[in-house]
Amino acid sequence: MSLDTHRHKKQLGQHFLSDRSVVEKIVKFVNPQPGERIVEIGPGAGALTFPLLKKHGELTVIEFDRDLIEPLTEEGAKHGRLTILHRDVLSVDFGKLGAGQDVLGPLRLVGNLPYNISSPILFHVLEHADVVRDMHFMLQKEVVDRMASEPGSKVYGRLSVMLQAVCRVTPLFDVPPGAFTPPPKVDSAVVRLVPKSNDEIGITDAKRFAQVVAAAFSQRRKTLRNALSTVCDVEAIRAADIDPGARAEQVAVASFARLANHLSATTNLPPEDGALP
Repeated sequence: MSLDTHRHKKQLGQHFLSDRSVVEKIVKFVNPQPGERIVEIGPGAGALTFPLLKKHGELTVIEFDRDLIEPLTEEGAKHGRLTILHRDVLSVDFGKLGAGQDVLGPLRLVGNLPYNISSPILFHVLEHADVVRDMHFMLQKEVVDRMASEPGSKVYGRLSVMLQAVCRVTPLFDVPPGAFTPPPKVDSAVVRLVPKSNDEIGITDAKRFAQVVAAAFSQRRKTLRNALSTVCDVEAIRAADIDPGARAEQVAVASFARLANHLSATTNLPPEDGALP
């Protein structure tokens, strides 16, 4: 089987990028430099893989579809050194992938993420943000809008808060359906994520923070007084300088962090299991 004759698998959310001008823009934004370690998630038919490999000379890719491994290997050999991990990206330990790479520096991640599991992938990667320098991802435009939205926006939610707490989120450009084969039914967008330092993040307990944010947005129409009733009392909300009568969509990321830190410092109860997405 060749990459040209590969049958797209709907169950894997395969919409392969095919517009060269879009590929060129992504490569330009990534701007790979000698000595960097670049990892692509979901190379598909290699539309982004081979231009990056040709420019950089070395690339690691993570691909779940076994039918793509052999043709990617054969074509990759023509452009540079391609390392293929045949894995489910959600099972990849990016901490180990980036371990022992002091000379090369932290990982740089790129990819046209499968839209059906894009949020789980984002949260999984962020668990290893300490070994990641930056990320350039293609996602559904609606998701990128949520990721970058500000308090007060109709699309500001749990995803916005969780990502902005640990990353600087910068939408780069939109991509129409016609840039893919087969075309998806939605518009897409490319976004850049740059992990913040621990000092900049300022969250003392990541699980507690995730618990607070999840509870706050679990019922968007409720005020924080009611939405957070299983997590904390009104006095704790006020102590974090937050109006208990506000709704979650009105509260800034820093305010959620302040509340979570206050709870960590004043309560002994552990966060609920599974608090992290």
